[in-house]
Amino acid sequence: MKKIILLLFAVYFTSFKFYSMSLISSDSLLEKATLQNCVQYALRHQPLMKQSRLNEEITGYQIRSKLADWFPQLNFNYNLQHNYLLPTSNFQGNTIKVGLNNTSSGQFSLTQTIFNRDVLLAASTAGEVRNQAKQISVNNKINVVVNVSKAFYAVLFTQQQNNLLDEDIIRLKQSYEDAYNQYKGGVVDKTDYEQAEIALNNAEAEKKQNEELLKANYANLKDQMGYPSDGDLSLLYNITTMENEVSIDTSEALNYDKRIEYKLLQTQYHLDQANLKYYEWSFLPSLNAFAEYNFNYQNNDLPKLYNQNYPNSYVGLQLSFPIFQGGKRIQEIGQAKLELERSGYDIVSLKNSMNAQYVQSMSNYKSNLNNYIIMKKNLELAKDVYNTIELQYKSGVKTYLDVITAESNLRTTEVNLINALYQTLSSKLDVQKALGTIQY
Repeated sequence: MKKIILLLFAVYFTSFKFYSMSLISSDSLLEKATLQNCVQYALRHQPLMKQSRLNEEITGYQIRSKLADWFPQLNFNYNLQHNYLLPTSNFQGNTIKVGLNNTSSGQFSLTQTIFNRDVLLAASTAGEVRNQAKQISVNNKINVVVNVSKAFYAVLFTQQQNNLLDEDIIRLKQSYEDAYNQYKGGVVDKTDYEQAEIALNNAEAEKKQNEELLKANYANLKDQMGYPSDGDLSLLYNITTMENEVSIDTSEALNYDKRIEYKLLQTQYHLDQANLKYYEWSFLPSLNAFAEYNFNYQNNDLPKLYNQNYPNSYVGLQLSFPIFQGGKRIQEIGQAKLELERSGYDIVSLKNSMNAQYVQSMSNYKSNLNNYIIMKKNLELAKDVYNTIELQYKSGVKTYLDVITAESNLRTTEVNLINALYQTLSSKLDVQKALGTIQY
């Protein structure tokens, strides 16, 4: 019976463990690693994004902590005291001991802030502080989207290079065999197949370099996504779809209000304005209401200390008015004014920087797009030239050097076309970031 129970427990534990692992795997790994899925994965798992969400929650707790000072504050204090020597007092020429040997007291105190610049600042800036935390998260999201997308394109570019090299190696092997057979047949000398072997070796060496580069690019993509370094990640993409997505409206004008960096500086400017008011409020008094109820116990005999209570209670208002603090408040106000002025210049500087970013990113995009269009035309020409020269070589009209040159031009054009596509897509991201239109 024990063996059956142990067996059932083992089966249950194994099943539960397998089920748990499957849940973890489905959440931590991607089955379809499209660009959109990679971006969404990064927005959930990237450590920077997790930190941003935590910072928003921390900010919420900080705000609520500051606003809690507006609520009534209730405290209790307890005291137990034994007097070894009682204090002495002179009453009508007679010196007498005052008080009893043992005393104990308990105090309930209630305070309510009516006006205080600290709580007033917390209340007036709570919305801006929350907004600032959210804007920082949005800024991080935009950076994650751009970084993941560019890393995704880098992996695809290297993969496509490897695919082209595979095709190139197949062609070069065939060319090598043809040149070698022609040499054996006495049609050409040995330099033709030696040149073919050199070209083949160079292509295989470049393939090895690209394979190592692909590993590095994959590692970078996983890092940008917050993806497990040992997890499988097979990218899913459609070149035709990507080619259809290279276009962007180049007539759209720059709007500063769409940029998250501009919104962040505006929020900081409003906070600096509130900070100036805070220091200006330092000339105003603070007002608090209070109420207290005290328990008082006194007795020379310690066991009888709590037999009799002598309570007292009171309520009142406390007005604190700072008169002179050595000019400290004036200096703080002067500093706050300069900080506010500096924030204004930060906004002006950012506008200039955003305009330069927009012009530069748009120029890069137009240049890359034009290069991409030209490379598409060149690829058709390079294919036609290679096919023609290869036929002419087999007919004995062209030398093998011409074949190598045509093949090299074809491969270079193919690589340039892929590079132009991904450069265009990357520069499109820069334009969208400059315009503040990144989707996430």
